Amino acid sequence: MKARIYTKTGDKGQTSLVGGTRVSKTDRRLEAYGTLDELNSILGILRASLHGVALGDFGHRADRALQGVQNNLFNIGSHLACEDGKVVPGLPGLTEAHIQALELDMDAWEKALPPLKNFILPGGSTPASFAHHARTVCRRSERECLRLAQTVPVDEAQLIYLNRLSDWLFLLARSLNYHLKVEDIPWSK
Repeated sequence: MKARIYTKTGDKGQTSLVGGTRVSKTDRRLEAYGTLDELNSILGILRASLHGVALGDFGHRADRALQGVQNNLFNIGSHLACEDGKVVPGLPGLTEAHIQALELDMDAWEKALPPLKNFILPGGSTPASFAHHARTVCRRSERECLRLAQTVPVDEAQLIYLNRLSDWLFLLARSLNYHLKVEDIPWSK
């Protein structure tokens, strides 16, 4: 028999962590990995917005990189949802290589972009706008994970990754506008 998506076990505001512990749906862990899920969903919208847009090879590389980021966010979320110390070592983790991949992309993108002379407003092209939206949710996700880390151990590499990812998303937004020949919108005071 096929399992149903609804279980009714959360009808009273409780859910289970990996390992079986029941917690309130307002628990810090859920805020942290729920915000990661929100970020991941926005990245899915961003990826969908790239299809059919004239970005050439940059678009294909960006799409592959975004898929990798989405997988990494799921990996972080699996750690945040797990309170069973015996299960954690078997979960997929992040390494310095994941962080370095973001940094390598940023270094390459920044070289190709005109230097920033002003703050810019989020926007420009549709894909860039989604990248800016993702950047702001990434910052919130980082804050939620830092709050969680005050009471529960959170892997430092995951926190660093989220910090780097928001910068990566900012440069991705600028790069998308650049490749689509859409000007960044300067902040006018």
